[in-house]
Amino acid sequence: TVGVDFFTKELNFDNIHCSLQLWDLGGQKRFRYLLENYVMGARGALLLFDLTMMPKIGNILEWVNIVRLHDINLPIILVGTKNDLEDFIAVDDEDATHIKNTFNMIDYIKTSAKTGFNVENVFERLAKILTKISKY
Repeated sequence: TVGVDFFTKELNFDNIHCSLQLWDLGGQKRFRYLLENYVMGARGALLLFDLTMMPKIGNILEWVNIVRLHDINLPIILVGTKNDLEDFIAVDDEDATHIKNTFNMIDYIKTSAKTGFNVENVFERLAKILTKISKY
């Protein structure tokens, strides 16, 4: 992603219609100075990383700090991508769970955009968390 992309995801679950507004902030450092404005008002975040490369803790910390800038308790789901590249996986479940716990994230889910594995589950999990939070 170059810059910021915007998407809407419509979901129906438990007799609830949910519309998620998704902002793909991309990974380019040259746009990071803009991100403080984009995360204001966020209710949740998906932090994606490539399962074929071990993420650097400093990079994860930087992104967690960005998305939690205006809400220290913002729910974050850690999403491992490219799960279809089984022979090249560099991050096992134990490592990913450790990252999730270290940064107080609410869940860890492996996905594959290529096969569609768990992609819908990520959005449904986020929507369920957000509707649960908004009820209390």
